[in-house]
Amino acid sequence: MNRSGRWIAGFFIAAMLVFAARVPAMAKQATLTNIIVTNTRDDLLIYLSVEGAFTPKMEAAVNNGIPATFSFFIKLYRTRGMWFDKELVDLSLTHTIKYNSLKKEYAISRSWDPNSPVVVHSFDMAKKLMTEIDSLNVIRLEQLTKDSHYQIQAKAKLSRVTLPYYLHYVLFFLSLWDFETDWYTIDFIY
Repeated sequence: MNRSGRWIAGFFIAAMLVFAARVPAMAKQATLTNIIVTNTRDDLLIYLSVEGAFTPKMEAAVNNGIPATFSFFIKLYRTRGMWFDKELVDLSLTHTIKYNSLKKEYAISRSWDPNSPVVVHSFDMAKKLMTEIDSLNVIRLEQLTKDSHYQIQAKAKLSRVTLPYYLHYVLFFLSLWDFETDWYTIDFIY
């Protein structure tokens, strides 16, 4: 490699190190909020939402036609004191957003929603649909034991974006908008 080639390579490495050092300061932590566990006459339900999931870079990528998928993980355990907890439910749900630039509309597919996909024209409404789970049926109440202790856990994660190989070089910064929340736990007695 000649002298100018080494200088250019060194410049790009230095620029990447400077940018990488600044990323944690700019990153906003995604969190689960408004977690509500309730029931109907027949079912145990959960409501939740994610805050801080959409960064400006992610919004730009979605508006340029790159689909994004959020995964939600919900687990229900019967806690048994000195014994191991018994897992009753282990759900994995996905929400996927795709933008159609010709029609100027967003299609949101939610794996648990029978009315999916939902098509909207507002990006704010699309973000709301992507980041909320409302009245998800977790388990039938007849499967629970009265006066027993239970624990429900929830977590959200942005699934990795799968791009054509030739775009990996152009869009290698997309990995900077990955997020994963902590596990959130709610204990209750049925």
